[in-house]
Amino acid sequence: MRCRTLTAWLIVLVAIAAHARGENWPQWRGPAGDGVSKETGLPIAWNANLALRWKTKLPEFGSSTPAVWGDAIFLTSQQDEKLLLLRIDKDSGRIVWTREVGSAKAARQGPKRGQQKFNRWHNMASPSPVTDGKHVVVHFGNGELASYDFDGQKLWSHNLQKDYGRYTIWWGHANSPVIHKNLVISVCMQDSIADLVDKPAASYLVAHDLVSGQVKWKQMRMTKAKAEECDSYTTPVFRKTARRTEMIVMGGNQVDAYDPATGKQLWYLPGIVGGRTITGPTVAHGMVYVTRGMRGALLALRPAEDGERSRRDIAWRATQGTPDSCTPVVWRDLLLSVTDDGIARCFDAHNGKLHWKERLKGKYKASPLAAEGRIYFLNTDGLCTVVAAATRFHKLTENRLDDTTLASPAVSDGNLLIRGKKYLYCIRK
Repeated sequence: MRCRTLTAWLIVLVAIAAHARGENWPQWRGPAGDGVSKETGLPIAWNANLALRWKTKLPEFGSSTPAVWGDAIFLTSQQDEKLLLLRIDKDSGRIVWTREVGSAKAARQGPKRGQQKFNRWHNMASPSPVTDGKHVVVHFGNGELASYDFDGQKLWSHNLQKDYGRYTIWWGHANSPVIHKNLVISVCMQDSIADLVDKPAASYLVAHDLVSGQVKWKQMRMTKAKAEECDSYTTPVFRKTARRTEMIVMGGNQVDAYDPATGKQLWYLPGIVGGRTITGPTVAHGMVYVTRGMRGALLALRPAEDGERSRRDIAWRATQGTPDSCTPVVWRDLLLSVTDDGIARCFDAHNGKLHWKERLKGKYKASPLAAEGRIYFLNTDGLCTVVAAATRFHKLTENRLDDTTLASPAVSDGNLLIRGKKYLYCIRK
């Protein structure tokens, strides 16, 4: 009897400890880069007086998502011309340290091909940091790529503009780096300006050793896109198959897969002509979901083999009301998306059947978050609408914070982290 009682208590304690540990949120859109959290007990209702654990004033501003590991939250920001990395304590919200990674001015003049400009929605601090628990890597719109330890000591740095040429993306570099094993991988997809210069501006992927910063491989990525169609603001995701891990890249009117260890291209689907691409890829159920640039068709791909792929690899497509900025999220058998002007849709992730569409309040730039059978849609005015991840539309709550919110939310240890223009908010049930 005592043995059974002790065993039962041990099971309870292990379960409590597992819940208390929660999960890390090491990069943009979480552990798998898909916007899905496996945590339970997350808040669904909050405001300035309810469930707000703490809020921390930030040096303004940035639209990067927090990266979280253990008790450390990492965030980038731009204050005037200073490019900053902050470490924030997850329990108290206290800023533990701030490092000036570099300096740059975000040009905001009118369109002029061959140099990047920034609109009001973002600046040099748009790429999100990424961490493996020992290193935190940041990338800024001036090309600065740097690695720090958790104590704030700089380990190495490169400037990709100095190494590989100035950025020619029209509206400001915003691709976040990713980590694969011992590599940190960055992408640059931009206007080749081939019709203006003798030597086209390069689009490429480059991998640096996570510990030393040494270049391990570099792969050119020159597609058939022209002018602004070349531009992409997306971040790679990883897709695991029965025999390998693929790194999926979307942009320049093309989606393709690479071996992250070597940079070798595995397969590619060209001719996805739309325009500059903001909405990133996501993976689930063995499929790759991408959206043509400039609100083109949402495509569900199931690549059959390596090499050049064709339209036969498209399992289904949706052509109306597709997102321009926000990357869709998959929860179990459902794919959910929201347009920039607030039309949310729910599809069958396997065959593309539309279950429902509803108008939400406000405008949207942040990608939705899925957790516990719920979808969190955060608009640009601090309003987060929580709906059930179900085949029928069911709104659970609307929650407002008095801030401009462009960054996608993050989750760790039962905390919902929302980065505003003025503050970082920690919300807890």
